[in-house]
Amino acid sequence: MNIKNITLNISGMSCAACAQRIERVLSKKDGIESSIVNLLAEKANIEYDEDKISLDEIINIIEKTGYNVNLNKVNLLIEGMTCSACSARVEKALNKVDGVVEANVNLTLNKGTISYVSDELGVEDFVKAVEKAGYKAELEKEKDVDREKKIREKEIKSLKTSFIISAILSIPLFSAMFFHMAGVHTILSNGYFQLALATPVQFIIGYRFYEGAFKSLRGGGANMDVLVSMGTSAAYFFSLYNLLSGVGEYYFEASAVIITLILLGKTFEAVAKGKTSEAIKKLMGLQPKTARVIEDGVEKDIPIDNVEVGHIIVVRPGERIPVDGIIVEGNSSIDESMITGESIPVDKQMGDEVIGATINKFGTFKFEAKKVGKDTALAQIIKLVEDAQGSKAPVQRLADKISGIFVPTVLVIALATFLIWYFVKGDFTHALISSVAVLVIACPCSLGLATPTAIMVGTGKGAEMGILIKGGEHLERTHELDTIVFDKTGTITKGEPEVTDIVTFGVEEDTILRLAAIAEKTSEHPLGQAIVNKAVEKNMEIIEPEMFLAIPGKGISSTIEGKAIRIGNKKIMKDANIEVKTVEDELIKLEDEGKTAMLLSIDGEIKGIIAVADSVKESSKKAIDELKAMDIDIYMITGDNERTAKAIANEVGIENVLAEVLPEDKAKVVEDIRAKGKKVGMVGDGINDAPALVAADIGFAIGTGTDVAMEAADITLMGGDLEDIVKAIRLSKRTMKTIKQNLFWAFAYNTAGIPIAAMGFLNPMIAGAAMAFSSVSVVTNSLRLKNFKG
Repeated sequence: MNIKNITLNISGMSCAACAQRIERVLSKKDGIESSIVNLLAEKANIEYDEDKISLDEIINIIEKTGYNVNLNKVNLLIEGMTCSACSARVEKALNKVDGVVEANVNLTLNKGTISYVSDELGVEDFVKAVEKAGYKAELEKEKDVDREKKIREKEIKSLKTSFIISAILSIPLFSAMFFHMAGVHTILSNGYFQLALATPVQFIIGYRFYEGAFKSLRGGGANMDVLVSMGTSAAYFFSLYNLLSGVGEYYFEASAVIITLILLGKTFEAVAKGKTSEAIKKLMGLQPKTARVIEDGVEKDIPIDNVEVGHIIVVRPGERIPVDGIIVEGNSSIDESMITGESIPVDKQMGDEVIGATINKFGTFKFEAKKVGKDTALAQIIKLVEDAQGSKAPVQRLADKISGIFVPTVLVIALATFLIWYFVKGDFTHALISSVAVLVIACPCSLGLATPTAIMVGTGKGAEMGILIKGGEHLERTHELDTIVFDKTGTITKGEPEVTDIVTFGVEEDTILRLAAIAEKTSEHPLGQAIVNKAVEKNMEIIEPEMFLAIPGKGISSTIEGKAIRIGNKKIMKDANIEVKTVEDELIKLEDEGKTAMLLSIDGEIKGIIAVADSVKESSKKAIDELKAMDIDIYMITGDNERTAKAIANEVGIENVLAEVLPEDKAKVVEDIRAKGKKVGMVGDGINDAPALVAADIGFAIGTGTDVAMEAADITLMGGDLEDIVKAIRLSKRTMKTIKQNLFWAFAYNTAGIPIAAMGFLNPMIAGAAMAFSSVSVVTNSLRLKNFKG
């Protein structure tokens, strides 16, 4: 047994029953020795057997129960990684640190993202783990586009300079080989002249490979630098030995040209890698640099970083809105396409929200800043895209595992090649050249770039289209979905219901509407808001109720002017023993028309029915038809009664309707569908959809909905258009296709190249060129995803 003790920070608990539920669920799991959940401290102290259950599994269990485990997260910038074997080793070192839930190391970004639970851990612990593995690390500071650009440009400039110098010194060596083959002897054939040209390439230009190899070996592993430095050193020192022995066979050109070609490949790779993060650069470029604020009645421009909550900001036509806020004076039309993907400008007036970085098209207005800095919608989107690009898809983990054992295996193959050629054939020269070719052709650069470059471009493209994907694993899993469950209100429908009918029984219509509006005054339910809005339209006085009690999934119980008022569905009336049979015909008639009919009782007698209808979104029918054409089963889930639900479902072509489902039961419904072996996507927009979004394989949140739903979801659709679900699935399929192409060519190239090199059919220089350009081809293939249209 390997017993560990961990304390987790848990949010979402509202009462003692929540804490007990978590304890009960955990106690049933094999490997959990004890669990104590403290509701007030919002912490869970758990003892578990690491051999039977992992920390990651424990967190998943708690989240599937409907609560959030709050993880600490830190980003490190890592120096010295050259291939996937490096990133795999750094990742392994970080994951070994006690308290780390997950560490993802991205070779393309040279970045590590660590999620951990222990408050006792700090950045220095992770930096030490990276340094022990043989690399350098530092905390990533707040995102700075100019700094990132400078670092990338510095890297490219360094590679270009090294390549040019290396090429100038290598070309004469390469030419000497042809002169030698033609029987022409010039100064280029002189061994000491070749030594003079090859030495700076080998040890000055090629120093980066020796340094990388040393750090890698010191960290207890081997990477691409080990293969390159061993291969080129073997060719160089064998040539030097022959020169000093007077043998006359030199291979200086092989070592120099290999280094030159690899540098050329690295240069192209660095340029291409820079293009994979263009989506984030575009988003960052949308943020205005200054804001025009009013201070002491005077307008003045201040840097965007100095804007504070409460500042009144003026925006003129054609300008970008600096931060998020609410209009306090004026009106306008605003282009919100960068957030929602919707090209038609949205009309805004006093009291409406505006989003930072969107474009003011026509009027001048003033607004009060509500969210600034990291809290703005744009900043949140950029962070989400960054996190997604730094995450790792499950398919990449396979490639990383292979990379981890690939380099040592290649070293063994290279040694075997040398020994076979030398002892069986008795040819030292051929043995050396063949083993060098094996070392060079086998460098796993393209293997490490195959997945992260595609994930980066795919998630970036999604962000451009208003589809925010939280991570690589979600992008990968989306294409596997075979079932999608839609919440009705605010998802399939607009979520803006209106009162259509008021049926009365011995009481005036206005009395029924007024009492219903008072009862619903503090309700946040869209149906309740529709009743209140109707009363406001009629200029009714809406006083405070004497008593208010919301009964989830049923309705409201209230006391108004001494009268006992209930408003809701049949369940609330039956619970209070109020007879509903006399009004059932009216109910059925309204529900058959697709309206939600609410009963209203006064002192135990039904006195009215208020019908509310919610119109279907224009995109719903088309999106559902397209999903069905993809052989995806569609379900609709709603708290509405069956007749109303089926009327809406028929309108959009959904056969599977789950009606009268209480909010707390939505997650169970999703889990029941998953239990049938289905891969389930859940689409919702409300607070009560959050547990179901977590329970699904992929949760889609409508971006026009609540922050809680967006936090719980794996994919957020910023525009609220259901056709974006179709685009997300297609983007997932296209990205996975690209990853598989990349992995195929990376594996095929290595597996085919190694035996050819071992058999002596591959010149080391050609192997170097092929290895260098395989990485470029993988990155270029990933960049084709930028052409995805949906």
